[in-house]
Amino acid sequence: MPDHKPYVSAETDLTDFSIRAVLAGILFGIVFGSANAYLGLRVGLTISTAIPLAIVSVAFFKIAAPLLGRSGILEHNISQTTGSASSSLASGIIFTIPALFLWGFDPSLLQIGMLALLGGILGVLFMIPLRRFLIVQEHQTLPYPEGTAAAQVLIAADSGGARAKNVFVGLGVGVLFKFLISFLKLWPESLHLKLPVLKKADLGLEAGPALLGVGYILGYRIAAIMVAGGLLSWLGLIPLIAHFGQDLAAPLFPETEMLIRDMSPGQLWTRYIRYIGAGAVAFAGIITVLKSIPTMINSLKIGFRELSRRSRQALARPVRTDDDLPMSVVLTGVAIIAAVIILTPTVLGVSPSLTLRLIGTLCIILFAFMFVTVSSRIVGLVGVSSNPTSGMTIVTLLGTSLIFYLLGWTDDIGKATVLTIGTVVCVAASISGDISQDLKTGYIIGATPRKQQTAEIIGALSSAFFIAAAVWLLGRAFGFGTADLPAPQATLMKTVIEGVLQADLPWGLVLTGAAIAGMVELLGIPSLPFAVGLYLPLASMTPVFIGGLIRRWSERGKEVKSAQEQGVLFGSGLIAGEGLIGVLIAAYAVFAGRPGGIGLVWPEPLGQFVSLAIFAGLAWLLYRKAVAK
Repeated sequence: MPDHKPYVSAETDLTDFSIRAVLAGILFGIVFGSANAYLGLRVGLTISTAIPLAIVSVAFFKIAAPLLGRSGILEHNISQTTGSASSSLASGIIFTIPALFLWGFDPSLLQIGMLALLGGILGVLFMIPLRRFLIVQEHQTLPYPEGTAAAQVLIAADSGGARAKNVFVGLGVGVLFKFLISFLKLWPESLHLKLPVLKKADLGLEAGPALLGVGYILGYRIAAIMVAGGLLSWLGLIPLIAHFGQDLAAPLFPETEMLIRDMSPGQLWTRYIRYIGAGAVAFAGIITVLKSIPTMINSLKIGFRELSRRSRQALARPVRTDDDLPMSVVLTGVAIIAAVIILTPTVLGVSPSLTLRLIGTLCIILFAFMFVTVSSRIVGLVGVSSNPTSGMTIVTLLGTSLIFYLLGWTDDIGKATVLTIGTVVCVAASISGDISQDLKTGYIIGATPRKQQTAEIIGALSSAFFIAAAVWLLGRAFGFGTADLPAPQATLMKTVIEGVLQADLPWGLVLTGAAIAGMVELLGIPSLPFAVGLYLPLASMTPVFIGGLIRRWSERGKEVKSAQEQGVLFGSGLIAGEGLIGVLIAAYAVFAGRPGGIGLVWPEPLGQFVSLAIFAGLAWLLYRKAVAK
């Protein structure tokens, strides 16, 4: 074990696990998890909530001290650990479940929640035997950036209230802005500029707070790479297709009815560009996983070695700061999860056969353990927000689809089962990266691993059905695969499964996208963010780029660290605020039967100028918050 002195000694009697800490974490987790679900359905990526949750937890207990009594750093850590589980569940659900709805299935809240729950618990359990190696022995070589940052926030608890201010201000601004623009509809939500020089080119901007915050958090480089992909699609490929297809007298495959000259830019994107983007994202995801093969092999060796150690420290109870949940809990939990999947016909699809459930369970256990180890190692180097969970899910779907194809299970039940297997694995890989960051935080401050692992399981148990409900409500209100909720990752997963099981894809377009991603990779540019930009509407990428540009401007001075912290916190609040009100608007639309709102109609182009001016004011506010002393 490396030489390490925790902030709180192992002999302390400071309270860590408490009912109030767990309940606060559950509440925070539902809010941030729902916001992450909304964000992922919009742009195909989620963010780590460890740092904002750490700050909010400190601020909450400081404010509530007169009512709840004094609390310590270990309680704040438990609150943050409990809450962060929900964001990981959101990632797993939104990357896969919408594809079921796109196929015409109507999974119940119970089924969606069960898949999230099983994957979440499986990910936590598989991470437990890896903690001593990845967190303790590799303490000096694996920084776990979000976990380390969250630990520093908790240690600086005396100034936590001031730090939390930007999160809450951003949340309030995000709620108000989204309410005015999406519910009351006081001004246009998106801007579009036609470029007459380029045929059917469309330069768009979604003037909302969440994507602006995402861009600031990602930073200029990644934001610029993403918008470059969008520019290639909307100012390059779409005009190119329109130019060469304008004289065609028949529809061009895969379109079977409309002529190219009659299509709008959005229709060209739907019929052609999305397939090119899907090929690019799939290739980039697989490349990302291939790059991690050395890590995967090493992590698998460690995992099997740790799992094979029986009765470890059975004769002497470990010190508090090195006390994990026992291996008996891990093995029993995995066995229970396997039994639930095998014995419950509707968990993996529409009443699949017992043989199918047995094969499916084996695929889940194999891929989940493999990618839990990979995910836990990767996030130690690059952080949760850069964890290639979608790439791991694509590999899972490809492997499982191939097995099902060889067994002849290619009908709708087979497709649904492959996707639900991918859901459980995706959730497990996602939450393992999250708990790795939390355990790193705990290791630095001197928390009890057993109690953190228990808190993470409680967080998964308590938030699974709330996150499932948020996704269900959003789908009912706006529809998956629409302009409001593109659900890009889920659409990609659907495409992968159909391609293997039915072989009915326009492979020429898909391989074109893969070639573009390969070229980008050869140039030394991260192919995954470029491919995501290629796949999504340019209007979604433009505010992301503006947010990254503001980040670059705000860090030009000497207070770089301050600008990083303050801007990231305010940006996180913008995302949480828009995500929260987005879920509430969706709930209203479903239960009231109408979207609501005043719906002011501005004469053009006045409405576009009003929207642009208000968005510019929001961008200026983000900049001022980032550079404030």
